[in-house]
Amino acid sequence: MKPVEKFIQRQSISLPLMTVMFPIFYLGAEIGLIASGAVAAGTYLASNTTIKQVQISSDSKKLGMTRSEYKHVRIQIKEAQKKIKLLQSQYYRVRSISSFKQLMNMVKVSNKIITQVQQNPRKFYLAEPFFYSHLDSALELTEKYTMLVGLPVKDRELKATLQDTREMLTSLNSVIERDLKLTLSSDVEKLRMELDYARLTVDQHHNQKLLHQLPDANEGDVDHDTESIKPK
Repeated sequence: MKPVEKFIQRQSISLPLMTVMFPIFYLGAEIGLIASGAVAAGTYLASNTTIKQVQISSDSKKLGMTRSEYKHVRIQIKEAQKKIKLLQSQYYRVRSISSFKQLMNMVKVSNKIITQVQQNPRKFYLAEPFFYSHLDSALELTEKYTMLVGLPVKDRELKATLQDTREMLTSLNSVIERDLKLTLSSDVEKLRMELDYARLTVDQHHNQKLLHQLPDANEGDVDHDTESIKPK
């Protein structure tokens, strides 16, 4: 289940519960408007928290992960999303079309990795370097590059540094693309197996069709024998 669907599921239970609890305490217990509102709000928070914990336990169990592992992956996803937003904030600070395109591609590929891990948290372990190192390096270098490229005066040394940084960012872009390929590797392998099975099924069906179309080997002999015994 996706995060939005989980949120909707929690609200569909917690909000009606809060709505029911308020008049019960206000009219039934007669504890006053403010106190009834506070109790109803507390009921909402308790219900929301409990359901969320049940969802985490259920999801981690389905994935064969411990609760701590599952929570750790969720935290890493949120941290990565913050870093990607910081990368996006550098869009208008780059000074060349090539650098802009490179940065857009880096953000696009990074978001795809996040999406893959959100859909299947176990894929986190295929992309650990992305979360622990590659994304951090990309953000740090991009921020330094946009800061240096914005300086009004650029001597020979600064120009050489900017060139080195551009080349390193190009290399990091390729590394992050490989991270995405790794997260997709299990899906690609599964698709290959499904294609192989589909080909086998199609081949078997084709062979059976050919067999049905072939004439019976005994038909010719029967006709010939019949003709040989006809009276003259």
